[in-house]
Amino acid sequence: MEAVLGQVEQLPALLAVSRSSLVRDWDSLTLDRALEWARYFQHLHDRFRARPQLREALGRRLRRSQPYPRLGFPALGRCPQLLGLALLENRALPPAACRRLLRSLLQPPSAAGSGPEPLGTELLARRKAAARLLAVPRRPPPGPAAPEAELLLRRLREERQDSGQAAGQLPWLCGVLELLPQPRAVQVVAEALVLLKQGCGTGQGGDDDGDGSGGPDGCQGSAAGDGCTAGLLLAWLMDSQERFSAFCLRIPCSRLAFLAGHYPQFSRSYLDLLTCWGSRLLYDPLLGRWVKSCLDKAELSWEELRERFICLCQGTAPLKEQTQAALRLLRTRDGDFKVRGLSVWTDLLMEVGSD
Repeated sequence: MEAVLGQVEQLPALLAVSRSSLVRDWDSLTLDRALEWARYFQHLHDRFRARPQLREALGRRLRRSQPYPRLGFPALGRCPQLLGLALLENRALPPAACRRLLRSLLQPPSAAGSGPEPLGTELLARRKAAARLLAVPRRPPPGPAAPEAELLLRRLREERQDSGQAAGQLPWLCGVLELLPQPRAVQVVAEALVLLKQGCGTGQGGDDDGDGSGGPDGCQGSAAGDGCTAGLLLAWLMDSQERFSAFCLRIPCSRLAFLAGHYPQFSRSYLDLLTCWGSRLLYDPLLGRWVKSCLDKAELSWEELRERFICLCQGTAPLKEQTQAALRLLRTRDGDFKVRGLSVWTDLLMEVGSD
């Protein structure tokens, strides 16, 4: 028992180091060892909480330690979260160790088995970890934005559960996304919208809404909430024409076609934007092709415009019909020419195989 008391006496030192500049030398393995010690202290709490004499002995040893005289036996049970919160607030923690910490804190409790939803310090640690990953305006990492999108969806659901309504979520969403660099923000929103259509919840079985149901009924119960979440994301996206244009320029055309096939509001706005961009192309008879009317503007070239319309026509059947109908209407308004080089819409219809 004396050995255990000696180990517990090291908890204040562990927390002190986690708040110091010494963590700048930590790598992922060092972080793992620190988290293992924290879990060990939590294990001691679970083991001795029903034994009053041993619990009191551990509490006395902790209270005797400095510089944290207020630490007591309950702190052992919260040790992983106390350590995680201290490290999250320490900017000296290297990026690799920080990413490992975020994955540790954000791991859903249900992944290890059944159990109650996190409360108190554990929930606070998870929310601070999500905010750290979503809201810190650092250089965006390369690769897909799916992890951030999953965190954003989880956080929106938690906000909806806390408030019981979605009316107050849009200002929070705007604040979080505007802290991100715009390229990353639009990628996160695109991935979140895709995830909402790829399955219930975040595509992990539909039990992320906190209602405890992971079957089909749980999915149906979350459909209204997911629709509300999608509406918030689309409202943020379409609130600014400049933002929507940047979104459609940065996101791959296959992703945009997927979104257009699942969100009618998005498909209408996307087709309107493509129409605006296409109307600015001019035919150069010397070059024999369509060119930008103003080279210094961030609008699509003929090749890019053609690729986007082809992607739309390769999407769902309703989206293909909508796209071809829009092109036919534009061609009619342009004089209904069926010869190349006279109307960009005629040429596009020929490219997509409609005429």
